[in-house]
Amino acid sequence: MATAMVLGTQWGDEGKGKIVDYLAQKADVVIRSQGGNNAGHTVVVDDKAFALRLLPSGILFSDKTCIIGSGVVVNPEVLLQELDGMKEKGVTISKLEISTRAHVIMPYHIRIDEEDEKLKGDAKIGTTKNGIGPCYADKINRVGIRIGDLMDKDIFAKKLRVNLKLKNRLFETYYGCQGFDFDTIYQEYLGYADRIRPYVKDTNYSANVYINEGRKVLFEGAQATMLDIDHGTYPFCTSSNPTAGGACTGSGVGPRRMENIVGVVKAYTTRVGAGPFPAEQNNEIGEYLRNTGHEFGTVTGRPRRCGWLDTAVVKYAAMLNSLDYLAITRLDILDDLDTIKICTGYRYNGQLLPEYPASLEVLEQVEPVYEEMPGWKTDISACKTYDELPEAARKYVERISELVGVPLGIVSVGPNRSQTIILQPIF
Repeated sequence: MATAMVLGTQWGDEGKGKIVDYLAQKADVVIRSQGGNNAGHTVVVDDKAFALRLLPSGILFSDKTCIIGSGVVVNPEVLLQELDGMKEKGVTISKLEISTRAHVIMPYHIRIDEEDEKLKGDAKIGTTKNGIGPCYADKINRVGIRIGDLMDKDIFAKKLRVNLKLKNRLFETYYGCQGFDFDTIYQEYLGYADRIRPYVKDTNYSANVYINEGRKVLFEGAQATMLDIDHGTYPFCTSSNPTAGGACTGSGVGPRRMENIVGVVKAYTTRVGAGPFPAEQNNEIGEYLRNTGHEFGTVTGRPRRCGWLDTAVVKYAAMLNSLDYLAITRLDILDDLDTIKICTGYRYNGQLLPEYPASLEVLEQVEPVYEEMPGWKTDISACKTYDELPEAARKYVERISELVGVPLGIVSVGPNRSQTIILQPIF
């Protein structure tokens, strides 16, 4: 058995797509297990950037089987746009599988997302307004429409009528806006169904078959641990479980089959939207990180909040995910800094906290504890081996590993595949 999992340890945007893309070279199967088109990965191949939202990063390899698992919520319009865009760039799409159990994002989900954000005003959480949360809510309420439902026009019609009866009443009486027409949505989504039909199958079975056959299977997480609906900074989080446990649930693969769990750690910290961020730097350091790292959302284009690396966050993520290795990314963004700080923990009411607090009220008031390290003041983007890195850079990533308690597996010094230093063989 050879499996590996890549997931984010912070608030997303850690560079998971690049790590998945690199490891996918040796994989046979890549599985996306949760999230929706609110999650963006940017993969750079031969200086050409590919922005992926629903498709697994392995899609850039024509010989890899790519699975959109049952835990993903799928906007079929966005999926087809992404497929068409890949084909226009010369990417061959021949081995894609879409779970018949995955839930479908409908137009009314997007409308609810938009209207809810308006009503929340200053209390809004900064959703991408892609209908992700409302779709997951329908899933939990057991009124959702799944990909398999789209494949049968009679079942789809029955479920759509029930949903529109509920949703149109909501729009008219609560939001004060017009509802949706059955025939318009029905015909539109039947058209999507015809185009995605060749890819649809019960991936719970195919994923396990591939593992049984001894194929190398790579699990790709979307978003990140601190956005987990159960374990993240609730309510400023996503609507799914972007953790190792969530990957098991969302792919239909049992936990004993998961090996080589890799936590991706950006060499500094970023966050999009509202929510506590103890190590945030609203100063020239924050501006330097944002501008040097081009820290703007792949999906939304929003500027990201930036700060020093927070190992209290990463250590918490390591515990939740049983991490085997760390993959440190974007180390090169720190090249020009004289001094680099690491947040090693928090003080609250003068006391050092032994655990990551669940209370947002506490997180908003904590005082981050910093450790300073010297910068390396040199361009590391051309380094091909670990020994080629400056001593100060090596000490920095080794200190991260020491503080988190997880060994280093990968160090990335740039966006391209070639700018990847492997310390531990993942496959």
